[in-house]
Amino acid sequence: MFCSLWAIGQEKSTLAKPNYALAAKFSPSRLSTMIYSTEVNPNWINFGDKFWYEYRSSAGKRYYLVEPAAKRKQELFDPAEMAAKITSIVRNPFDAQHLDIRNLRFMEKNENLIRFEVQSTKDTVKSKEEIKKLTNKSDTIKKKLFYFEYDINSKNLRELSDTTKEKNRLFWANFNPDTSKVFYAKDYNLYWMDYANYKKALKDEKDSTIVEHQFTTDGVQYYAWGGDEYSVTNGDKKSEDEEKKKRKPVWLNWSPDGRHFILSRKDNRNLNALWVINNVGGKRPTLETYKYLMPGEVDSTEQHLYIFDAANLKPRQINVAAFKNQTLSIWGKDRSKENYKGKHYISYWLGNNEEFYIARSSRDLKRIDVVAVNVNGNTRTLVEERSNVYMDIKKPYFVNNGNQFIHWSQRDGWGHFYLYDKQGKLLHQITKGEYHCDELSNYNEGTGNLYFKANGVDKKLDPYYTQYYSVNKNGGAIKLLTPGNFDHVVLTPESGNYFVDNFSRVNTAPVSNLYNANGQLIMKLEEADLSQLFAAGYKFPEPFKVKAGDGITDLYGVMYKPFDFDSTKTYPIIEYVYPGPQTEAVNKSFGRSMDRIDRLAQMGFIVVSVGNRGGHPSRSKWYHTYGYGNLRDYGLEDKKVVAEQLANKYSFIDINRVGITGHSGGGFMSTAAMLVYPDFFKVAVSGAGNHENNIYNRWWSERHHGITEKVSSKGDTSFNYQIEKNSDLAKNLKGKLLIVTGDIDNNVHPANSIRMVDALIKANKRFDFLLLPGQRHGFGDMTEYFFWKMADYFSEHLLGESKFNQVDMVEMNRDKPLSR
Repeated sequence: MFCSLWAIGQEKSTLAKPNYALAAKFSPSRLSTMIYSTEVNPNWINFGDKFWYEYRSSAGKRYYLVEPAAKRKQELFDPAEMAAKITSIVRNPFDAQHLDIRNLRFMEKNENLIRFEVQSTKDTVKSKEEIKKLTNKSDTIKKKLFYFEYDINSKNLRELSDTTKEKNRLFWANFNPDTSKVFYAKDYNLYWMDYANYKKALKDEKDSTIVEHQFTTDGVQYYAWGGDEYSVTNGDKKSEDEEKKKRKPVWLNWSPDGRHFILSRKDNRNLNALWVINNVGGKRPTLETYKYLMPGEVDSTEQHLYIFDAANLKPRQINVAAFKNQTLSIWGKDRSKENYKGKHYISYWLGNNEEFYIARSSRDLKRIDVVAVNVNGNTRTLVEERSNVYMDIKKPYFVNNGNQFIHWSQRDGWGHFYLYDKQGKLLHQITKGEYHCDELSNYNEGTGNLYFKANGVDKKLDPYYTQYYSVNKNGGAIKLLTPGNFDHVVLTPESGNYFVDNFSRVNTAPVSNLYNANGQLIMKLEEADLSQLFAAGYKFPEPFKVKAGDGITDLYGVMYKPFDFDSTKTYPIIEYVYPGPQTEAVNKSFGRSMDRIDRLAQMGFIVVSVGNRGGHPSRSKWYHTYGYGNLRDYGLEDKKVVAEQLANKYSFIDINRVGITGHSGGGFMSTAAMLVYPDFFKVAVSGAGNHENNIYNRWWSERHHGITEKVSSKGDTSFNYQIEKNSDLAKNLKGKLLIVTGDIDNNVHPANSIRMVDALIKANKRFDFLLLPGQRHGFGDMTEYFFWKMADYFSEHLLGESKFNQVDMVEMNRDKPLSR
């Protein structure tokens, strides 16, 4: 008996203590002062290869101009000199380290000139146009904005009148190819106005002299030609009527010659509604109503494709029906120099004047066709993809002057590229092997080389590290353009002659380099300044590799330790989870997102995130669809065996104190873990979980779990959906569970959490529930509050200590100035 008591006391003495101060030290607000720029985002100048970028470090923000062909990088201006010039005009003091420049852009006709804006503290009267838009007409004062033009060569800075300010394109404007007309939606119908009236709208959208032309008349709410057919209503008729009168964008695509445009339309009036109540949004709680299609529900209407003749603006329906409840993907051309006329972007369809290309997918996503549609209404199927599990589709890439196209498919179990001729004849497979090809970034017509991103080519590297490759369309060996054991994010100009490579791992500082299309280094651009972060005590997390529950499949994860880690102590282990399948919550590169992983570890835990079979699509199709038909339990075994393997390897992990947490799909998974392995997982904090996937949205649930299509002897098609729910296992709960949801979450409806709560009550279980008022799926401005509730919960139930008994969250209050 003496030995047992001694052992218990010894265990408690080596158990880590909750460290609130260390976790508070790395709050989001404090991290913003310790992490600066971590990547170069090139602003390509006038669709060319030259670019400018801004980059921030502990010395302030700097602006650079890069000319790849000349292998030259220079500052756009001397920051101290610019600060002095701006100060003398604005009359507010600026210095080189605190120079707040806004909306910087290069001029199109003279690339030696840049324009930008600077905010002052000087009061000025708002313009007549701004005052017209005010609801409170007395609010006529604003802080003056100064407009500048700077000559890079002469270093001359001059102030511009605010009348020279470039008007932003109105978000609802869709221009025809000669930019003579602007198309948009209003009151669920289609309208156009000429360019002269559009210029009036640029000055004042409420100008009563604007002439508009309506050319459809039968659009209504939920059966609209454009203008938010999934609109939300809140019972306020006045505001809803005002909303109907507003101009809104319409997603139409034009033929290159401007003679036709296309769009799709679907009748959603019979789809069931869903509701949330906003209890804190105003004096009177409001009811929000919106359409929401749940899995397995009957969809009585189909998506229709229409083509309009631009001369008479009459719609004609094109028959592209092949499957019941099919989905149409209407492809547009990528943004490029040819898409811009003047300063306006034209939405062209993918194709030529006579033919455009779409995809149609069956409801179960097991059948996908790439279809060519002629303006006369004739169709021809170019590619048929068929599978026993759901499939993905990507837009084809046309090459060889439009006579061939590159098609992406997972038909051999891996994502690869295939070359077809324009008639839909397969010429050959371009890439082949046990690796995953993804985005096709560029194609060189002269050489026939395509440039693309891929994962898992080098078997020595983490398969989630994205690399950049090239290969000829005729096939052959692929060429690595971004060597190194890093995750790479590549950005290219339209020409494809160069690329900016931002690369890092979770345990390296981000670096940005410039390369030519052959992968030759042109210059090193930047390395992130993490000096202040390390000065505060930050330490990199540790990547690891383990086996899945089958003992064969490799899983890749990251371990986060407290920055005051002591190997003589023991720590509970907490898994941060997100099951996918569309992604995995495992960081691969260095980033700012430390809220729920890095910072939680500082409380006194070992926190790990790791993939699971049925997760990320950047591996094999087998791996990605492992959970098909078992969307509740498929990833849980892997989460369990990962914790066991790590505990076997590291003596500082206490395998008897296992926690689990996650958000959305991770909220669902963390609760499921507590119910499927109730003797292993001891504590869970589940945020915004889709605990009952039978009431989550149709797209995600049917796609990843599967739906059965049945055709009767009469030829009628119906769909059957069955899925296991967390609430079915409520009786299994043994550990401590905190369920959290926002009360106006219109993504994962609060009913998911409330039904889980209902099942736990009926099973006579003790648990905890937190409702965040006025919060949607991401918890908004209560995210920080949620973090500390989670920290308290894990500290109390895994470490045996917390600040449960303290009313004030002093860690949050310290970062907030007191109001007078």
